[in-house]
Amino acid sequence: MAKQSLTLITVFISLFSLSSPSPSSNIFPNTIDFWCNKTPHPQTCKHFALINREPRQDDIPKTAFQFKNLILRIAMQQSVEAQIQIMWLGTKCRSKQEKTAWSNCITLYQDTINLLNQALNPTKQSSTYDLQTWLSTALTNIDTCQTGFHELRVVNNVLPFIPNKNISEIISDFLALNNASSFIPPKTHKNGFPTWLSPNDRKLLESPPSFIPDVVVAKDGSGNFETIREALKVVPKMSQKRFVIYVKRGVYNENIEIENSMKNVMLYGDGIKLTIISGSRSVGGGFTTFDSATVAIRGDGFIGRGITFRNSAGPEKHQAVAVRCGGDFSVFYRCGFEGYQDTLYVHSQRQFYRDCYIYGTVDFIFGNAAVVFQSCNIYARRPMQKQKNVITAQGRTDPNQNTGICIQNSRVMAAQDLAPVLSSFKTFLGRPWREYSRTVFLQTYLDELIEPAGWLEWKDDFALETLYYGEFKNLGPRASTRDRVKWRGFHAITSATEASKFTVENFIGGRSWLPDTGIPFF
Repeated sequence: MAKQSLTLITVFISLFSLSSPSPSSNIFPNTIDFWCNKTPHPQTCKHFALINREPRQDDIPKTAFQFKNLILRIAMQQSVEAQIQIMWLGTKCRSKQEKTAWSNCITLYQDTINLLNQALNPTKQSSTYDLQTWLSTALTNIDTCQTGFHELRVVNNVLPFIPNKNISEIISDFLALNNASSFIPPKTHKNGFPTWLSPNDRKLLESPPSFIPDVVVAKDGSGNFETIREALKVVPKMSQKRFVIYVKRGVYNENIEIENSMKNVMLYGDGIKLTIISGSRSVGGGFTTFDSATVAIRGDGFIGRGITFRNSAGPEKHQAVAVRCGGDFSVFYRCGFEGYQDTLYVHSQRQFYRDCYIYGTVDFIFGNAAVVFQSCNIYARRPMQKQKNVITAQGRTDPNQNTGICIQNSRVMAAQDLAPVLSSFKTFLGRPWREYSRTVFLQTYLDELIEPAGWLEWKDDFALETLYYGEFKNLGPRASTRDRVKWRGFHAITSATEASKFTVENFIGGRSWLPDTGIPFF
């Protein structure tokens, strides 16, 4: 793994170009202090802008565009150096737990380098909103690297040598400078599906499959392969063409990963009750949350249809993920997600879920993607004794990340094992996993299992001033916001004006995802 990563780093180090700024770019005083003082972390900015050299006058940015380019190049340089240092730290690991968390960091930093490379070399179609998404994901990756060491309680040996803070602050500076919330992303939603799905892809989702897949997986030997893992070995690398894998009915006990190089993969099955992919990794079993996923998706353009993704570890094993998704423009249609704590890890990038079923107990929809759930059924299960059910735990760490969880036109209900003992367990809509946690429930049926207060603290008063939790035109026994929490960050959205303002401010890119939801926008 280390040798492969080092090869990729060598490739990415040389990719430090951006398209030329427009002639209309404003000219500003050309000092590093002037520019860095506009960022949230001016001292970090000045240090890395001036490190090891006193810049010549020609090196100092003269426009805002040039300064953003400089910040991106610094972020790339620091990420590459950090990746090299992390690889060296592999020899320092003293336990399986440390090795597991270290291995996650190798993957996460490599993905960060890929994203920074995209930002430094955008295509003509790339938008400011794309840049904000990629850098939001880069920041999430760095946070996830640290989280693994804390989950496995191995924070004293390797973690202090990973330079997370400086890179996070540099990326945070770019997010503030780029400020995509002031830009309206183009409409990318049509007939209930995002328009970044091609017409052919929409046909794959909307109608019963009548095409010939690229490969067939069947446990009974009637296909090309008997396991999904074998089928993934023949997926073309970095392909722009859709590669379709049909998984016939059966329970497939395997852990699989759609790697970063596996673009535009589609997995479709015979239906959520018939095609099931099941695993049992968990934090209780020695894995990080990141590594516990039964199915992990890193490749962009993924589509899942007619499959149930399951983690069978059980509630006593704590964090145990069924699906972890960090592929941009991922779509799940008529899929099931079954687990207990941390069932569905919407890790990062842009994601869309339609007509899905999600089962869990604690924080069972969590992560820091820009994600919309539309017409989904969400079921809280019976947790362990003295536990509370929490549906969402959104992980936004920076106020300029364009991320959040939106649950729209869906249903929140008790699963069969919880319904008879409803009075013994409390269930909440969400709690703030990170400081700028952002979640909204729109036009969704909230059954009687939800506590009247609606939302739960993470610890004491953490994030209650900085989070954004909203509810708009929900239905059902617990739709009333009369007895909701009184936090500054909670919003009972009652007017079209407020809803419109919220959408324009790009809650997960409002115009990109939600023009058909019925919420007015200008």
